[in-house]
Amino acid sequence: MEIFYYALLTPIIGGAMSLFFSEKRKLKVVSFFAFISMILCLMTAVNVFASGESLVAVPNIFNGMFGAIKFVVDPLSAFFISFISVMSFLGCVYANGYMKPYMEKGMNVSSHCLFLSMLISSMLGVVTIQNVMFFLITWEIMSLSSFFLVIFEDNKKEVLNAGIKYLIYMHVSVIFIILAFVLLTLKSGSYDFNSFKEILSQNAQFANLVFMLAFVGFGIKAGFVPFHNWLPEAHPAAPSHVSAVMSGVMIKTGIYGILRILSLIVIPTAGISYFVLIISVITALYGILYAITQRDLKRLLAYSSIENIGIIGIGMGVGMLGLAHHSMPVAVLGFGGCILHILNHSIFKELMFFAAGSVYNKTHTRNIEVLGGLLKSMPKTALLCLIGSIAICGLPPFNGFISEFLIYFGMLKGALTGNLGMLVLMILSLAGLALVGTMAILCFTKLYSITFLGMARSEHAEHVKEDVVSSMIFPMICLAVMTLLIGIFPQFVFELVTKPVSLFTGAIETPAIVGLLQTISFTAFGLLAFILALAILRKLANKKAASHCTWGCGYDKGNNHIQYTASSYASPFLSMLTPLFKKVFDIKKPKELFPKDAHFCLHIEDVEEAYIIKPFIKDIEKFFTVFERIQNGNIQQYILYGLIFLILALIALVFLG
Repeated sequence: MEIFYYALLTPIIGGAMSLFFSEKRKLKVVSFFAFISMILCLMTAVNVFASGESLVAVPNIFNGMFGAIKFVVDPLSAFFISFISVMSFLGCVYANGYMKPYMEKGMNVSSHCLFLSMLISSMLGVVTIQNVMFFLITWEIMSLSSFFLVIFEDNKKEVLNAGIKYLIYMHVSVIFIILAFVLLTLKSGSYDFNSFKEILSQNAQFANLVFMLAFVGFGIKAGFVPFHNWLPEAHPAAPSHVSAVMSGVMIKTGIYGILRILSLIVIPTAGISYFVLIISVITALYGILYAITQRDLKRLLAYSSIENIGIIGIGMGVGMLGLAHHSMPVAVLGFGGCILHILNHSIFKELMFFAAGSVYNKTHTRNIEVLGGLLKSMPKTALLCLIGSIAICGLPPFNGFISEFLIYFGMLKGALTGNLGMLVLMILSLAGLALVGTMAILCFTKLYSITFLGMARSEHAEHVKEDVVSSMIFPMICLAVMTLLIGIFPQFVFELVTKPVSLFTGAIETPAIVGLLQTISFTAFGLLAFILALAILRKLANKKAASHCTWGCGYDKGNNHIQYTASSYASPFLSMLTPLFKKVFDIKKPKELFPKDAHFCLHIEDVEEAYIIKPFIKDIEKFFTVFERIQNGNIQQYILYGLIFLILALIALVFLG
């Protein structure tokens, strides 16, 4: 366990040491220490997975009224620290190339490096600390450090607004988490997580109340609908490597919190399981629907993260229903798909954010509408983004297919349990997940085709050159290889996933599932061999053919005005779902026979943001304007306020004493 202590402290040491190096070397120092931390974390995780036993340590420090700080690395924690450390390291490496333009402009990255290191250490702490007070402190450090990372470009108003919104949501989140832990602490008389297990397993109504509070608190961090509004604002505002770490890793700590509470409940009630499944299906549909409407590259990916959190939640809901109805195969498939998709999403979403960052670095825009033709000028980024897009759509032979397949299989098994309510819900959920997959293909064919194919639509995409920065390309290649390896060797990955799954289902045997995954593995190899054979045949038969001009329907040659735009590509589908959006138009109509300019722009607003959040904020602003007269800058009046308060306090003491 001492190895993990070093793993936990190493990133912070790296962040502190980076302050003493030049601006050009700071991120290299942080990356080096993140690498050491990753190795130590993986050593700890391998030890837990190999032995099957949890590592527990209670340091002889901070042993006060709140009890001792307690670190526990069980299979669930080992799984989380593995991918947190790997993805964080790759994010640090990518930052070396991505931040160069900022440093060339004279921007200081000292605090950025320090907060990035704090974020990594705090995430590792959150998934291993099992003392309420120290968990909450570490959780708050994680939220604050990520807030400062989001507002790196604090000279931009929209970045500050996004950061403040994120901070508000995180503090609403922690209120619900505190309420859940207060109830547990009062009931058990202890701050240790283990003391909650007996209470939660014996009192179903109390367990449901605690779970609902925890689900809201942790669900805000994860991005479940309707607690998602911070996510599409914060991710585009942050630097791309921060967006990647936040979306790929940090929001999963919210999922960890829900899973940890669930592991203490042991057997959830059917009612709470239905709730999780229904809210997750809604989240997945809502996220991908709004992803399709986006023109901002990173905002689209942020909504896609909401969709994938919904898919993770669907797996969790299926697993919970399996436990509630005592169907272990359903529980294993549900939780297996859930936990594997946590890993898969962290890989392909980090890859996609890295690709978006590379595009932004060269074109200086995130607007898909003004891009195009980048396949020729940025071939490596285009290829890696294509791999990420296929994986995120859940298509074989990449990793997204495997976890979604397990969830589909779990729902089919659940429909056959003989319970009518479960049958109906599983059929509806299966249809919902299938619709999500269809919309994901529409979304990411739009993203890829409008960004990389065709011709440049503006000067942003013209004359772009892909300067191969190894620190940016290397992490993307690693992630692309991971998506493929998991896709073609799913049986080995699933056997690792069964370790944390056993925390919810007990000792399990999965020969049938592993056998099925082996069949998928052979099929994936066959598909790859077929694609490779086609590529070789095309290469051998690649002879220069005589080209002739054909009738071009009146057009001499293609131009950027006759291509699909991102909006027109998705319009036929979105036009069927008009009531689900709030459309904001920006139109300048031509008024002359030969107008100098005219434009039309359509912006889709999140309905929850437009009809609930914004009116609520306006009401709060109106309320506080009532008190504007109090703050008038008059020192004498401020002293009078203090005097009035003291008089009222004395009167209260006299009457209440």
